[in-house]
Amino acid sequence: MKHTDKIKGLTATARALEDSFFAKENERILKEMRAASVREEKKKEFREYLDVDNEEVLEALVELAVEPETLVAFTLVPLVEVAWADGEIQPKERDAIIKAAVERGVAEDSATAHLLRNWLQTPPSPVLLETWMAYMEELLGSLEERNRDLVKTSIIGRARAIAEAAGGFLGVGSISAAEKKVLEELEWVFE
Repeated sequence: MKHTDKIKGLTATARALEDSFFAKENERILKEMRAASVREEKKKEFREYLDVDNEEVLEALVELAVEPETLVAFTLVPLVEVAWADGEIQPKERDAIIKAAVERGVAEDSATAHLLRNWLQTPPSPVLLETWMAYMEELLGSLEERNRDLVKTSIIGRARAIAEAAGGFLGVGSISAAEKKVLEELEWVFE
């Protein structure tokens, strides 16, 4: 084999190695771009379902690797718990919970809607609230204080609205003692 043939062979090998390196590097970059795109799509879904624009909160939700619709169901747990606090759900409470679900983008034929209908017919197991509390403690631990306060205001505000939905007699005593107790338990999660 001539010297020039050897050089051509080495050059071709070097070029092949270079092409291989860049192909792997391009593949890595492409993979990173796809992952970033998936992250952004998840954040967009959370924005739509939960009406949240805070990037830190959105990043924390993406890191939890839950589906937005599952999380929407989870956001309804405090409302359902408050509604069942006195042993039965009043029609106005039921309507307020359904309205909250619809406002969060829950489709009538979705798994979340089916789950919610079950919760509105039969009181959920106490394990559901315990699970919700544990989840919230984990989520809140990943947020700055300002964002924890925003989440608290939103959740407690919606739960209080459910408690007030049944009314009471002439607007007096619109929140029962049992509902107040559940609201206090919910607030405890944020302390």
